[in-house]
Amino acid sequence: MEENILVSQASELERATFYKKTYTHVALAILAFMAVESVLLAVVPIDVIAWMISGKFIWLFLIGAFWLGSTISEKLSMDQSREKQYLGLAFYVLLEAIIFLPMIAIASMMAGGGEIIMQAAVITLFMFSGLTAVVFFTKADFSFLRSVLIIGGFVALGAIVAGVLFGLNLGLWFSVGMVVLACASILYQTDKIRHDYGTQQYVGAALQIFASVMLLFWYILRILMSRKS
Repeated sequence: MEENILVSQASELERATFYKKTYTHVALAILAFMAVESVLLAVVPIDVIAWMISGKFIWLFLIGAFWLGSTISEKLSMDQSREKQYLGLAFYVLLEAIIFLPMIAIASMMAGGGEIIMQAAVITLFMFSGLTAVVFFTKADFSFLRSVLIIGGFVALGAIVAGVLFGLNLGLWFSVGMVVLACASILYQTDKIRHDYGTQQYVGAALQIFASVMLLFWYILRILMSRKS
């Protein structure tokens, strides 16, 4: 493997190459997610999808499995072995496709479901592009968002678990709050790749950006679906 220099200390050419590789991998991860999701929708019986959301303990198990899998994927994506890095990214794409399956299936069965999914994707893309531009063009320091994300993440997780256990409807404003949290995550992760990553860690950087984008897409889709229900 080539020398792993901090992006902040790399030459202009090395930084440009790192950013190109990172965002190319983000795009490939999104395309892979779309392909895997399409396959799952085609092959997974509707009864299995209904089972995934039929019980509170089943959904909590899925959330726990997703968290554990995400931790493993992130660790693999930062390994020195390029093969393990790609394994981590591929595994995380699969996890996202599985956790998204019930919601995408429900959205698809709604009137105008395909349009809703497309609208959510377009809104997510524009918001992601705008937030990324803010980081690179303003060169502001967004490292302060780390504490916000940690606290907000724990609060959100607690609310989700309580909602599942007690059958609470978290409602529109929770989704709006999670959109704000996802935007903060994109700002933080984009800022982080400029300073804390090495030039050979573009797969791990792509995974972190992809995770934030999928979080944003999840809650934008929820908001649009709630308007149709």
